[in-house]
Amino acid sequence: MKPLAGQRVIDLTQNVAGPYCTQVLADLGADVIKIERPGAGDDTRHWAPNIGEAMSPTYATFNRGKRSLAIDLDHPDGQALLAALLRPDDVFVHSLKPGSAEQRGLSYEALAEGRPGLIYCAISAYGTSGPRAAFPGYDPLIQAYSGIMSVNGHEGLPPARVGVSMVDIGTALWSALGIAAAVAQRKDSGRGCRIDTSLLETGVAWMTNPIANYSASGRLPRRMGSATAMLMPYEVFQCADGHVFIGCGNDRLFRKLLQGLKRDELAGDARVASNSERVKHRDLVHDTLEAATGRLKVAQIIERLEAQGVPVSPVHDLSQVMQDTQIQAVDMARPLAWDGGPARPLDAIGTPIRFDGTREFAGHLSARVGADSHALLRAAGVDEQRISQLAHSGAVQI
Repeated sequence: MKPLAGQRVIDLTQNVAGPYCTQVLADLGADVIKIERPGAGDDTRHWAPNIGEAMSPTYATFNRGKRSLAIDLDHPDGQALLAALLRPDDVFVHSLKPGSAEQRGLSYEALAEGRPGLIYCAISAYGTSGPRAAFPGYDPLIQAYSGIMSVNGHEGLPPARVGVSMVDIGTALWSALGIAAAVAQRKDSGRGCRIDTSLLETGVAWMTNPIANYSASGRLPRRMGSATAMLMPYEVFQCADGHVFIGCGNDRLFRKLLQGLKRDELAGDARVASNSERVKHRDLVHDTLEAATGRLKVAQIIERLEAQGVPVSPVHDLSQVMQDTQIQAVDMARPLAWDGGPARPLDAIGTPIRFDGTREFAGHLSARVGADSHALLRAAGVDEQRISQLAHSGAVQI
């Protein structure tokens, strides 16, 4: 099932948030045309490690399912060409800084004129208003600015970034959700709209629960490693050969945990009898439980606790993730290969949605900047002479 089949998307984004948004749209069936600047293309083509000419794993895994059209948007002919290519019912997505699109004649107002069905999504770092609206920003900067780093890491150590691009990925998903909703409403109204998302708004949204707790208590949250202030135990524990995460969301599960670890005698201790008391005596609870887990291997703990119905998970590294039978069963990873790519196909992760049991996966990758420029321009009715002129002037790369 491809719910966005027939929908064309013009993608002026780069790095992670925008490209992941439009890749999700490609998996949902949209025809995505990625606009890249001639020469270097998307910045992520040159991120380490290099796996081919102007190719990195980051670029490959966030830009599959798209065709590459290289247009210089600082060139007047390039700006005019892009506007001419735009259809009345296209989705237009960009991640230019606020004001940059307007300088290039690519504002919503300019492009929506005569195109009432246009859906226009602008992805920015700090939003479209306020004193920092024009500033650039990346995922770690926004993790810092939105307070995410303040609650991540360990007490007594510096704040830490979350090790994955959660702000970028989150912004991508909010953008894709907004676009899908706009496409749905356009079927009834016939009208498109402007959608605005930003890394900052996503970062603040991730902090919904800590902000609510701070609002209620007036106390700043501590950095607690893998733990949470609301529950105990709900964190990582050392084992004889690795680590496990144990999550007891209620007192019944804690009693089951004690049974699984063969520490039933602790059930009568008032300091651990309820979650509120365990939270007060967090260090005692952690040290007591880890004295038991530290003598056991990960597999032993998993077997014991799962038999009791206690939520528990091994802490996997990526080699274990890719070999895990449950992860293989949900069929997230697909091989991604392209001309000039590495001998072993890249493991690319699909969009985590299934329709009627099927996960759609757009597997085409345009390896070269502007690889599809000529075909796309010809399909748009641009003749060979004009294409040659545009290429000679530097407005496009063929």
